[in-house]
Amino acid sequence: MPNFSLSDEVFEGAAAKYPTPFHLYDEHGIRENARALNKAFSWCQDFQEYFAVKALPNPTILRILKEEGCGVDCSSDTELTLADACGFRGRNIMFSANAMPDEEFDHARALGAYVNLDDITHIDILEKHGGIPECVCCRYNPGGDFQISGTIMGNPGEAKYGFTYPQLQEGLKRLKALGAKRFGLHAFLSSNTIDNAYYPALAKILFTCGKKLAAETGLTFAFANLSGGVGIPYRPEQKKTDIALVGEGVRKAYEEVFPEGGVAIKTELGRWMTGPNGWLVARATHHKDTYKHYVGLDACAANLMRPAMYGAYHHITVCGKRNAPCDHVYDVTGSLCENNDKFAIDRALPEIKDGDLVVIHDTGAHGFSMGYNYNGRLRSAEILYCEDGTYRMIRRAETPQDYFATLDMDEAAEKLGVKRG
Repeated sequence: MPNFSLSDEVFEGAAAKYPTPFHLYDEHGIRENARALNKAFSWCQDFQEYFAVKALPNPTILRILKEEGCGVDCSSDTELTLADACGFRGRNIMFSANAMPDEEFDHARALGAYVNLDDITHIDILEKHGGIPECVCCRYNPGGDFQISGTIMGNPGEAKYGFTYPQLQEGLKRLKALGAKRFGLHAFLSSNTIDNAYYPALAKILFTCGKKLAAETGLTFAFANLSGGVGIPYRPEQKKTDIALVGEGVRKAYEEVFPEGGVAIKTELGRWMTGPNGWLVARATHHKDTYKHYVGLDACAANLMRPAMYGAYHHITVCGKRNAPCDHVYDVTGSLCENNDKFAIDRALPEIKDGDLVVIHDTGAHGFSMGYNYNGRLRSAEILYCEDGTYRMIRRAETPQDYFATLDMDEAAEKLGVKRG
């Protein structure tokens, strides 16, 4: 169920020091997740987590994960630059290509990163932009529906990612001719899955496919990248993924296909690593009663767009009222001129009064990072709740000057408080 590891006093202490809204992250919880994951896969002699930077692209968080032995998965030139600035080097970086500008391959190769190709056409691009490395990874899309015990968990055939199997056969042979000697295989078949059987099922597919491709091409199968997809329980009735059980399931699949060992395992868990250890903290600022009862917050979809974009559920609590009866039904909204700017619809909550501190749970992944500036709304600060019980601002809130900064070529720039370039 949603993470209640922090008391209301922690959120109230942060709000006494920093203006709302802000995203608060729990350092201890993030470190504990990294350690639990490493322990779950400690049976594999060559295992590494590559944290998906897109989930939470903050240097402080990346350095924490680096201290816990994690690498990073990057999907843009900007993310590569951020990884480099945080001290990630060489094979501690996975660059997952996806219709990128060609020059981004140059950057990845200059950093010595693993390159994870998304399409057979990327082979020619990589040859011209950085060259073919000795070990290269390819993304596999098996097509059709992905099922576990007869239940459809995802629809890879509708996804834009990955090679077909015939394309892998052709592509790996071409990579070998261009100098590659080893390959990795990557697949992402389901998103936010809390079924403990997901990773083991995916692993079996990749292990079997990689072994077969190695025999067909003469290349060495170096690693299986299980990517992301392991989810978190956003709703109170959902159970937390048992990462130890997941690791044990992958071990069984591994030993079945590779009893002799020798193949590394990599993961790219963004949401599972940081999602439950982040909260959006806001204040109730407005009430409106028309055909429904509305509570307006000083946060909006610019701070957390998952509910507006996906209809996603995020649990909401009110500080000081965790044990109060949920006998009021509200739409909890922001201030954007969009009707989908709602954090919750028809949500049963305790009575909320103006000034109450409202906590939206599980925003530590794809929360701040998906922010935007519609209506000129500015992105919030990010605060770290440190292991020693102190608070640290790890990103300041945006200012109007930040918003106007790219207008430095316009004659209105100086009136907007921006120096013209």
